[in-house]
Amino acid sequence: MTGAVLITGANRGIGRAMLDRYAARGPVVGTARSPQPDTPGVRWEPFDATRPEAASSLASCLDGLPLNLLVCNAGIFVDRHEALDDGFEAALWADTFATNVTGVFLTVQALLPNLARGTRPRIAIISSQMGSSQRTGGGSYIYRASKAAVTNLGRNLATDLAPRGIAVGMYHPGWVRTDMGGAGASISVDDSADGLVARFDALSLDTTGCFETWDGQAHPF
Repeated sequence: MTGAVLITGANRGIGRAMLDRYAARGPVVGTARSPQPDTPGVRWEPFDATRPEAASSLASCLDGLPLNLLVCNAGIFVDRHEALDDGFEAALWADTFATNVTGVFLTVQALLPNLARGTRPRIAIISSQMGSSQRTGGGSYIYRASKAAVTNLGRNLATDLAPRGIAVGMYHPGWVRTDMGGAGASISVDDSADGLVARFDALSLDTTGCFETWDGQAHPF
C-alpha cells in the first residue's frame, strides 16, 4: 500500500498551499473543520483539533493507511490585541492550547500506527519564531506560550520516536501573507510552502529534533 501525506488545517493559507504541492506528488489527505469541495488528488477528512475524540476518529477513518509524513499545521492565534492589564482571559488560553498543543499531541498519538507503516516516516510540526525563548518580543502571551510548548513537545517526541524510526521536526513558516499573518507580512504563501516542503523532504533521523525556518536556517529555541 502506498504511503500518504496528511496535513491538518489544510483548507486555507499555508496548509492549502502545501496540500496542493503534495497532491501533485501522490496520495495526500487534508483535514478541515468544515466540509470541503472535491479536490483532484486529495482525500478530505473532517477534523477539529479542539475535540479530544477527533484524533481517534480520524485514525479510524484512515483505516490503517500508511503515512510517510504527518504535518501538524492546524493552529489558531486569537490574542493579537489583548491588553496586559485586563485581557488574555482564561477561555482564550484553553482554546489556544487545545488546538496548538493538545491537538498536536493527540493527533500524533492516534496516528503512530499509521506512521509505523509508512516509508521513512516523519512528523513536521508548524511552530513559530514567536515560541522561541531567546526571541522575546512581548505581547501575544497565549500564542507565544502555545508555540513554545509545541516546540518543546516536538523535541521530546523526537527523542522518544527515534528508536521507532520516526523523525520529528519543528518549523517557523515565516511571516506569511495569510489571514493569520496579515497583508503586511514579508513573504508569500508560495514561498513559505515551497520552503517548508523542501525542509520536510530533508528531515531524517540525523536531523530529528530540529527547529528550522522555512528557508532552512537553524532557529534558536
